[in-house]
Amino acid sequence: MGREELLSIVENLNNELIEVYHKLHQNPELPNQEFETTNNLRKLLKDVNIDIIDLNLKTGLVAEINGRAKGPVIAIRCDIDALPIEEETDLPYKSLIKGKMHACGHDFHMAVILGAVYLLKKNEQNLKGKVKVIFQPAEESADGAKKIIETGVLDDVDVIFGIHNTPDLDSGVIGVKTGAMTAAVDRFEIEILGVGSHAAKPEKSIDPIIIASNIIMSLQTIVSRNISPTSNALLSVTHIESGNTWNVIPEAAYIEGTVRTLNESDRNLIFKRMNEIINGTSQLFGGSAKLIWHSSSSATNNTEKWVRLSIEVAKNLNFDVKEISMGLEGEDFAYYQQKIPGAFIITGIGKSYAHHHPKFQIDENVILDYAKYFASLAEKSLIEISSR
Repeated sequence: MGREELLSIVENLNNELIEVYHKLHQNPELPNQEFETTNNLRKLLKDVNIDIIDLNLKTGLVAEINGRAKGPVIAIRCDIDALPIEEETDLPYKSLIKGKMHACGHDFHMAVILGAVYLLKKNEQNLKGKVKVIFQPAEESADGAKKIIETGVLDDVDVIFGIHNTPDLDSGVIGVKTGAMTAAVDRFEIEILGVGSHAAKPEKSIDPIIIASNIIMSLQTIVSRNISPTSNALLSVTHIESGNTWNVIPEAAYIEGTVRTLNESDRNLIFKRMNEIINGTSQLFGGSAKLIWHSSSSATNNTEKWVRLSIEVAKNLNFDVKEISMGLEGEDFAYYQQKIPGAFIITGIGKSYAHHHPKFQIDENVILDYAKYFASLAEKSLIEISSR
């Protein structure tokens, strides 16, 4: 196999990519467990002599296409993991793995970027520079990007592009904007300590449920009264625990939730106000409380120059382009953008159920169109950097 195999694939690329997409969809794997997915991708790439960089990753891989001459280096990233969701579609290629599903479209991302790799490989003699292609594990657990970065494989990369789909855009529409495309994601825990007692003797208690209730209500004022109405931010309490029976005031309570922000100033302000409210409220009622803060990825941050080029390439290929963000969803592509300029690009896949829904579906007929787009974007980016 090799050049002839590649030319055959490219000639029948639409059917090839749809077939790959179906197989990936049928065999979803959870974050950091994408062993068969990685093996399948490795085989598809090696069959047409595409170089795979040896990074000693447990799952995921980085391939590269080298042009005819030395030049800049760009990267394209897609993600490969699935979700612990039981699929409820009636697709003929629905998941074969009970309790697992590609409900966020990472199978679609892989098929698109694989197609772009084939096209770039076919045209490698005309490229000046190098394209590194990241098939990243563990996006859903938000630790996959860090694992790729830690290998050092991106240390020489000048620009990076990422793909995500959305059912909020029609098929064939590209969404992109300068600045934040997704939110910073933080998780918080609050541990509250009071004094337990018999329910008939509340005066002997410091009721942690009362403290927790007041903390929760006060936390909801942070976004409405401390964050500008022109900013997008979110604080949601999603988990409460306290007590285990009907006639005992418990000793402790537990609260868990998430904060989503689009800029660091709002992120820092919310953290500050949460500490003030939690400590002040617990002391007011005679108890104590502790905030445990788990920072995850920051907001993605698209660079204006590369957004402009993304739009130019899209229009040259007759795509409709809309200014759009993913709202307050999180995305660990942000870790790459802390080090490398670039753009996170949203691809319309037709109206469907939302991401992470068991009936989520994708219009497979646009896979090839987007593959051509990302191949062209890579080529134009190399030219753009070389002409500086």
